[in-house]
Amino acid sequence: MAIKRCVVLFLHVALLLLAGSSPAASQLAEGYYSKTCPNVEAIVRGEMEKIIGVASSLAGPLLRLHFHDCFVRGCDASVLLNSTKNNLAERDADPNMSLRGFGSVDRVKAKIEAACPNTVSCADVLTIMARDAVVLAKGPFWPVALGRRDGKVSSAVEAANELPPSFGDIPLLTKIFASKGLNLKDLVVLSGAHTLGTAHCPSFADRLYNFSSSYAADPSLDSEYAKKLRMKCKSVDDKTMLSEMDPGSYKTFGTSYYRHVSKRRGLFQSDAALLTDAATRNYVHRIATGKFDSEFFKDFSESMTKMGNVGVLTGAQGEIRKKCYVPNY
Repeated sequence: MAIKRCVVLFLHVALLLLAGSSPAASQLAEGYYSKTCPNVEAIVRGEMEKIIGVASSLAGPLLRLHFHDCFVRGCDASVLLNSTKNNLAERDADPNMSLRGFGSVDRVKAKIEAACPNTVSCADVLTIMARDAVVLAKGPFWPVALGRRDGKVSSAVEAANELPPSFGDIPLLTKIFASKGLNLKDLVVLSGAHTLGTAHCPSFADRLYNFSSSYAADPSLDSEYAKKLRMKCKSVDDKTMLSEMDPGSYKTFGTSYYRHVSKRRGLFQSDAALLTDAATRNYVHRIATGKFDSEFFKDFSESMTKMGNVGVLTGAQGEIRKKCYVPNY
């Protein structure tokens, strides 16, 4: 039934997708820069090895940057643009205030500009970096089709309205994913990205305090885990403390996230929500056994490829930014 609900929601946005992202995505190609910048992926990998070698905790944030970019205006690097006097950009929206890794993207882009000026888009750079972040965290490799162009518009309001919230339930999250051409399986698979990275208290502290009554914790959260989290986050206003999204493995890509979720130890309400739907719950329990890591790696690669094709600009659309944080004009 859950899959059917997703299909129905998808049909509501099918015409929009066919008119927008799908034709453009078909113009992406592996080896797109084979003549104009043949070493682009090698350059990105070389810089990423240096970045992750020094700060392995950046793998999660760089993956998250790509995710947050693609869910607002598609994968057009609009999340990288700075705010201006007259416009509050995506990166300054409340859901994005904890984003990190912008300096790393600028560093990689500068390296590519030195080798191939005015050739490779920031959107493609971010897509490759996200893939390499996963690989360098011992996750799967997948080929990345390239040819994206950079958008010129970035809106904090759009980011606040379109990003999947950490408190989302399955109906809400399914609707948001379907609007991007992603289905229920993509939802549960891409949630596995929470195996990397950390989160600030405000993104989950509501589950620890005053959830339904005074000082009550979310009943869907394992009580012992809730106690441990309370020791870190003293209040919903604690903006300094961090908690690992996948305790004990937040720098390594794997399937332990699903084991935590299956034991009601997912950090966010959106993690806990995966146990409320039959299809997503079955997937969580299957991968949590530790017997299907290769299956998850394959699924993750496929879902990341789909997400990386959402709402892309190609051809004469958009531009190739020289610097990722500002349009060319």
